[in-house]
Formats: sequence, C-alpha cells, structure tokens
Amino acid sequence: MKKYDVITMGRSSIDLYANEVGAPFVEINSFAAYVGGSPTNIAVGTRRLGLNAALLTAVGEDPVGDFLLNFLNKEGVITRYIPRKPGFRTSAVVLGIEPPDKFPLVYYRDNCADIELTIDDVLKTPIADTAVLEISGTGLSKEPSRSATFFAAQQAKAAGAKVVLDIDFRADQWHDPRAFGVVVRSLLPLVDVALGTEDEVKAAMLTEASQLHITHSQISDPSVSGDLSAAVSGILAGGPEALVVKRGAKGATVFTPDGGFTDVPGFPVEIYNILGAGDAFASGFIYGYVKGWDTYKAARMGNACGAIVVTRHGCANFMGYEEEVLTFIQERGGF
Repeated sequence: MKKYDVITMGRSSIDLYANEVGAPFVEINSFAAYVGGSPTNIAVGTRRLGLNAALLTAVGEDPVGDFLLNFLNKEGVITRYIPRKPGFRTSAVVLGIEPPDKFPLVYYRDNCADIELTIDDVLKTPIADTAVLEISGTGLSKEPSRSATFFAAQQAKAAGAKVVLDIDFRADQWHDPRAFGVVVRSLLPLVDVALGTEDEVKAAMLTEASQLHITHSQISDPSVSGDLSAAVSGILAGGPEALVVKRGAKGATVFTPDGGFTDVPGFPVEIYNILGAGDAFASGFIYGYVKGWDTYKAARMGNACGAIVVTRHGCANFMGYEEEVLTFIQERGGF
C-alpha cells in the first residue's frame, strides 16, 4: 500500500483572472487572485476527489509563496515537500476571459522558483511511495527542473509507480519549439499514460513523422487527421501504454499501441472559461486510474470534471468534489 495516491510535480503560480468577463484585455479593471499551475491544479483536483495527493513544486520566499501554501494546506494537499527558493520568485499568470473562444494569458516566469527544482528536491520527496507520479511538459523546459523531472520519473518507474505525463506545451516557455519535441520524446520510455490536446500531441512529434518512420496505418480512426494520426502513433511507439487526446467539448479519445482507440463523449455545458479544463480532466482521469477503472470510465470522469470547471471563473479554486462530480455524471446518463 503506497502512502500517496498521487504526487504531482512542476509549476505553480498565482493566477489573476479578469473579473470583467467578456471585456477586451486592455479594458480589464480588476482581477481575482486564485492558485494555478497545471500540476498544482491537478493536486487540488485529485484531493477534492478524495485522493491522498502531494505536490512537488517550489515557491519563492515571498508573500505569493505564502498565498499558494496557505491555499494548498487548507485544501489538504500535502505541501511538506515544497522547497522555498531564496532569490527566486513564485510565478504568476494574468488571464483575460472573453467567451466563447478568446482567453488571452500572459506568463510571468522570469526567475521563477519552480523551474529551480533539483534532483536533491526529488530525493527529499517519497516518489517511491506513490501510486502515480504526474509530471508536465513545462517542467522540462529548463534546467535544473528538466533533469529533476527525468530523475523523478526514473525513481517512480523503479518503484513500480505509474507515470502520467501532461504534455503541457507552452511555446513561450521554450527557446525553440523543436526542443520541446526532442525532450518529450526522450522522456516517453518512462511514461505510462500521456495526456494532451491535439495541438500538444502534434508539438511533441513536431510533424516529423517521415523522419521517424511512422506510418499512418498504425491508427485507424478516420476522424484523426494525417498529422495527428502520425503524431499519436509516434508517441505510443515511444513507450506509453495509452495516449489520451483531450478534445474539449467533443470529449476525449484514448489511443493504445495496438492501433486501437476509444472515443469518450463529453458533457454539453455552457462555457464560461475554458482555462484549467485540461487540468480538471487530468484530475478526474487520474482518480479513475488510481481506482483501477478502465480508460473509458476514467476519461468519462475526466470529461465530467472538465465540464464542471468550464462553467466557473477559475481552475484550482473551482475544482469539483467527488460526490458533486459523480452526481453530475449520474444526472446525465451515467458512465
């Protein structure tokens, strides 16, 4: 029996969401302060679903770090493995909300603390004592976080834990988008399940299918475009037992290395803010994965978590609770 159901690793931030929903960014007058960063959101999301969740990120010795830790502690996320990094800042994100399809955001990650996570920080974290380690692509963007993330994945695999990769491609965090693909492909042998949007999956392979000798026939789904089909095949050839492509309102599709795929329908809702939907999905999927559900049911849980969050103002602060999400699913036809 593992001590933790899930340990998430990577970025954290204070997220400033525009209060004026629908206003152009230049006309925003005020912001609401929430907690953000993909692995941080997922730690909160899985905790609200009842999992025993710990977070490995880093914050500065600043009031913003205090803000994050205070929220996480209230949520019941284990924070004892989060180091504070003197001389570095807790990162921030500023976000506008212009439904249905415009959600501008700006990252403030210069000199940020979480990218300073080291191998020593990993060694101080009980990676061997978790059922699932969740890591994200942005944590691979720079050293020393890149090596620390690889090391954590190695430690998890050696201990028999499952490694879940949120591809999490943020182009402005990389000096060259091709480097993103190179690094992610190097990590794939350590990954059990990869999660990503269509664009993120393509970015991970950078449409280099011909160079990697990937054939489109490996994926038989006629709804998948050529470039995406090749990218899906390439990722699965790298090692994961499953790739989950998040499709927003269309739900998700789970691909397996044998060429199989399963479409998992979403839940129609009125969109208020799509930011954080993918992290909510990951929370629900990991919940089902930890419980031993099949990938269809786990993805259905993820879709429900995502559908709930897109009707709300923020992400971590608005994640659904276990009973709430299960009731939401039951009222809409069940799994």
